[in-house]
Amino acid sequence: MSFMEQFTDLMPVNVIVNILDVLFVWFVIYKLITLIKGTKAVQLLKGIFVIVIAKVVTDFLGLDTLGWMLNQVITYGFLAIIIIFQPEIRRALEQIGRGKLFSRSSLQEEEEQTRLIEAMTKSVSYMAKRRIGALISIERETGLTEYIETGIPLNAHLTSELMINIFIPNTPLHDGAVIVQKNKIVSAGCYLPLSESPFISKELGTRHRAAIGLSEVTDAITIVVSEETGAVSLTSNGDLHRNLSMDEFKNHLTRLWFGPPEEQATPSKWRWRGKQNG
Repeated sequence: MSFMEQFTDLMPVNVIVNILDVLFVWFVIYKLITLIKGTKAVQLLKGIFVIVIAKVVTDFLGLDTLGWMLNQVITYGFLAIIIIFQPEIRRALEQIGRGKLFSRSSLQEEEEQTRLIEAMTKSVSYMAKRRIGALISIERETGLTEYIETGIPLNAHLTSELMINIFIPNTPLHDGAVIVQKNKIVSAGCYLPLSESPFISKELGTRHRAAIGLSEVTDAITIVVSEETGAVSLTSNGDLHRNLSMDEFKNHLTRLWFGPPEEQATPSKWRWRGKQNG
């Protein structure tokens, strides 16, 4: 067999190896980006990118003095990076040693989901005990831009303290609904569509009608706290779950927002068309 024939036979293998090489590099870069996301290293990368672009421009334009200065920055910059970010580099090396470097992103996501559920449960529990009326909608697949635009934009991180403060009576934002996107409160004082169904119990007020109305046209989760009784309700896809305990509320919210939990108490599910007496 000639050399050219051997080379031709190896071509598919080389192509597969090159593809795997590119995919592996892409995977490592992606994980490194997720690792530094939300840290001060992001700003450092932006600065490095600006310096590299400036170096290319100075070389192209023949700016010798500026090019020499940028060369000095690049030459000694890496040493400065190692000194400045020594704690972050050490932490990353420790994670590599423990085998946790590439699992950090999924762990962070789980921690964030737990934080959101706890923040929502804490705020709802606080308002229910004090009979503070509340209406909170959580966006899922169907966008809620039409309703977000009717309120006051906030774009704030979801915390129990902020959620409680929004619904304190006689404050500017307590009327209307709060809309949540992912982990942010994007708008407050929003108007939601009222359900016109004749099957809704007359005991239910405007907040419940708005929650049911939104569930009829979107897949959003809506939480209602009654200011008359302090009862907690939750709507999704036309279903109304009423008079939930905090454990039932937490299980419902976790299941609808992030999927079923490992251990789930049997909830008291109420179909709003089938119950007239609340």
